[in-house]
Amino acid sequence: MSGLRLALCQLNPTVGDIAGNVGRMAAFLDAARVAGAALAIFPEMCVTGYPPEDLLLSPRFMDAARGGVERFVRASRGMTVIFGAPLCAGEARNAAIVAHDGRLTATYFKQLLPNYGVFDEMRYFTPGTRDLIVSLPLFQTGVSICEDIWYPDGPASREAAAGATLLVNISASPYHRDKGAARERMLSVRASDCRSFVAYGNLCGGQDELVFDGQSLVFAPDGELLARGAAFAEDLIVADLDPVQATRVRLTDPRGRVRPQAARAGGERGPEGTEVVDLGATLSEPCLNLDMDSSANHATTVAVAVAVPPPRRIPALPLSPCAEVYAALVTGLRDYVRKSGFSGVLIGLSGGIDSSLTAALAADALSPAQVMGVAMPTRYSSDHSLEDARALAENLGLDFRIIPVDGIFQSFLDALAGPFAGRAPDVTEENLQSRARGTLLMALSNKFGRLVVTTGNKSETAVGYSTLYGDTAGGFAVIKDVPKTLVYALARWRNALPGEGGEGGESRAALGFLGPCGRAAIPPRVLVKPPSAELAPGQVDADSLPPYEVLDAIVADYVERGISLPEMIARGGQPDACARVVGLVEKSEYKRRQSPPGVKITPRAFGKDWRLPLAGRFTGGFQG
Repeated sequence: MSGLRLALCQLNPTVGDIAGNVGRMAAFLDAARVAGAALAIFPEMCVTGYPPEDLLLSPRFMDAARGGVERFVRASRGMTVIFGAPLCAGEARNAAIVAHDGRLTATYFKQLLPNYGVFDEMRYFTPGTRDLIVSLPLFQTGVSICEDIWYPDGPASREAAAGATLLVNISASPYHRDKGAARERMLSVRASDCRSFVAYGNLCGGQDELVFDGQSLVFAPDGELLARGAAFAEDLIVADLDPVQATRVRLTDPRGRVRPQAARAGGERGPEGTEVVDLGATLSEPCLNLDMDSSANHATTVAVAVAVPPPRRIPALPLSPCAEVYAALVTGLRDYVRKSGFSGVLIGLSGGIDSSLTAALAADALSPAQVMGVAMPTRYSSDHSLEDARALAENLGLDFRIIPVDGIFQSFLDALAGPFAGRAPDVTEENLQSRARGTLLMALSNKFGRLVVTTGNKSETAVGYSTLYGDTAGGFAVIKDVPKTLVYALARWRNALPGEGGEGGESRAALGFLGPCGRAAIPPRVLVKPPSAELAPGQVDADSLPPYEVLDAIVADYVERGISLPEMIARGGQPDACARVVGLVEKSEYKRRQSPPGVKITPRAFGKDWRLPLAGRFTGGFQG
């Protein structure tokens, strides 16, 4: 019997590096060809990288994208390839290009353009109006892009109703917590409801504030998971599909027996706007003889440029919750530094939990040699803070510097003594210390060409517990979307991470982290001492903020779930704490707008997800 071998090419493009992206795609295509695949599938917008944002408004950029498309089409000799790029056909379109044996044979234009959260696709693209089925030997293949498959009655479902037994969805789906599991459930249901194989190819890697988790997927017509790509890493997923299984499911599953008339062949539009392109007459050796039971479908995941092992059924294992978030942060930081051209990073080390986690992330993302940690003590810094900062740097192998700030701080106080005469000390003097540190870090950045990575977390960012032009001074805020309670959980997880082996295969080596293991990276005292900014005698965060467990719950309700202040209180929230936190969130928008970008890991992050006016008087939330 015969089947189809396909390859999902999960890669990490760089926005605007069209020549580099196409070259990487060609390398994946060669590996897929060596693996014996007849069909190679690449992610959405992989030619240009995603999201290109206002580059899409540039005719020069669109011309360059078209040139990249033409070069990659020519590389498709002997194979069928489906890949993503923007095309200008009168209007700009988000396109899936079907190439066969060096020729462009069909295009599909994304129909359901997301325009919410971090997405602005209606700003740039005109939606498509027709479905597409590519007729391969053994499989009628429906083509769709990302959002198109998330809707039960969307293009993918219509293509299945028109006869498609393989649904190919190319995607650039950004990561946030729990999204991977939700995506798998959705695709399993879609495969089962459509009684079709589903091949879902996703981007991986970081681009500005977004991280793409990869985890490309293949599902059988009964909803069974056949293959899962690696998380947050490039991968080549090869799957062998048996058309008999799709036929069997369609014969035995009563759903869909009353179906719309199938689209007509020959490139004509069907009654429901479906175009069918027949490649069967010209496809060169598309079939793979499978020496296996007729009900079996096998899949394998292999590294690019590594010999392809025999097909197997075991998908890549999903990561645990902490491993997933930590890997997303590492990926986002690594790619931001690499794609921006920095030689390394600088981090102010306070001896506290936030800077400790940030340093561990940087060491794992870039290698310890590319991380400079700088302690900047003042008269209010405790002895244990400097000790913990030094121990952290030694544990991680960082380049560690100590630059006392007290003299600079005193110079500021002396310069301002006249204007401040008669006024009691307050937060102004506290902020001067933070701004002195920010100035030093930015000077080091200028001199050494390194990116300053700030250390503020989501809890502090939400309520403005930061100093503008002080601890917010920098180029990237890797943990800006990580609540404080999760900061502690991630630090504990990292300290327990083994070098090799590990539960569920989670280890430094398996995850590709570059920092050391073998002992706790973050000093144990950092995990238990009360958090403090140390800008005044005896200062601790609890003097200014509710307990972080309470604060994080309120921020999650208000920011991520859109629950109003009255509704929070009605649900049993502490009225004073809820009102105080909501008020601080609303007053701190001006700080967030002037703070550096960082990795999105929650369903709603500050930044493109959160667009509120700076000057305004409406208070209390979004609902109720």
